[in-house]
Amino acid sequence: MSRPKPTVDLGYPTEAHGRIPAFTNVEEEAAFWDTHDFTDFAEESTPVQLTVGRERAERRTLRLDQADRQELAKHAREKGIGPSTLARIWLKERLRQETAAKSGSS
Repeated sequence: MSRPKPTVDLGYPTEAHGRIPAFTNVEEEAAFWDTHDFTDFAEESTPVQLTVGRERAERRTLRLDQADRQELAKHAREKGIGPSTLARIWLKERLRQETAAKSGSS
C-alpha cells in the first residue's frame, strides 16, 4: 500500500540540523523517522508557534447520492485527504473559474 502524497509543498530539499540529516523528499524523511526517536534529537530542535486550521465562518450541508459520495471518497483517498476537504477545494476552484469567466466577459 502506498502512502498518500502531501498536497502542499513541504519545503524539500531540507537542510541538515546537527545529527538530523538533510532530506530530498518526504519518503526519505519518513524512512529516517521510522527508524529514529525524536526524543533523541530534542536538544537539536527549536520550538515554534503553530496554528492549525482556522474556523469556518459557516457550515453548509450538501446532499449527494451514494454513487457521488463514493466517487468523491475515492478521489479524496487518492489525494490523501478527506472527502470534505476535496469538495471544498473543488468548490473553491469552480467559484474562481466562474468569477474569472464573468470578469473576462464584462
